[in-house]
Amino acid sequence: MNRNKLSYKVSQYLTFAGPALILFLGTVIIPFVYGLYLTFTSWDGISREKPFVGGDNYVAAFTDTAYWQALGRTMVYSFFAVILINALAFFLAYLVTSGVKGENFFRAGFFVPNLIGGIVLGYVWKFVFNRAFVAVADAITGGSNPSLLSTPGGAMFCLILVSVWQYAGYMMLIYVAGFMSVPDSLKEAAMIDGCTPAQAMKDVTIPLMRASFVQCIFLSITRCFMVYDVNLSLTKGEPFNSSVLAAMHVYNQAFTYKNYGTGQAEALILFVICAIVGVTQVYIGKKGEVGA
Repeated sequence: MNRNKLSYKVSQYLTFAGPALILFLGTVIIPFVYGLYLTFTSWDGISREKPFVGGDNYVAAFTDTAYWQALGRTMVYSFFAVILINALAFFLAYLVTSGVKGENFFRAGFFVPNLIGGIVLGYVWKFVFNRAFVAVADAITGGSNPSLLSTPGGAMFCLILVSVWQYAGYMMLIYVAGFMSVPDSLKEAAMIDGCTPAQAMKDVTIPLMRASFVQCIFLSITRCFMVYDVNLSLTKGEPFNSSVLAAMHVYNQAFTYKNYGTGQAEALILFVICAIVGVTQVYIGKKGEVGA
């Protein structure tokens, strides 16, 4: 009887969870394990042989100056992008939950940029920066002005601006859910006790929205650390490779220079760094949430 019951539970599990489990194994676990194996080989991506080289690829990764420079740029880019994405998303969420007319229209409009693919988005904004903004600047100054994408600082600014424009609408929806989860009775009680709207926001609303902050910051950190499509279509790492971020460097190492082993090792290092930063942020956020 127990055996039949166990068999029934196993069959039910495989029926409902089996397809998802197979897809997860095929698209995440197996490629990850295979990539880990490639970090110990000197495969060029073409030949059948995959010579075993031990930890040489990790030594090459840790001594690759260009990789660590790209990782440093990624951290700077992520720092500013994450702050601006969440600040703008929080403001937009507050705006569309404050009873403004047409709030549903504004929610949809602010979310639309997230639906556009990164490659298309990069090319559209590249035209805006190279043509539209330059034409406006020329008309105002009466001279010839360079594009923002032509300087290292300008290219990084453009990457941050486009990322904020792309992701803020998505994060806004999470903050909207956070705002709507705060009971109106608590806000009204705070106002009755003499709190100003700003004080009620600081002492009541924001602490109760801590879960939304944790989730949005985690998502924006992981997306910024792994960004590649916008980097490729907007700047291509130019000028003079000054805007090459970590994901682009890893791609070039593996697919352009045919150093798959080194590229995989650098990708694994990037994954570990991103995981440490993300998990640490979630831990600190959840710890504060319990304290609140």
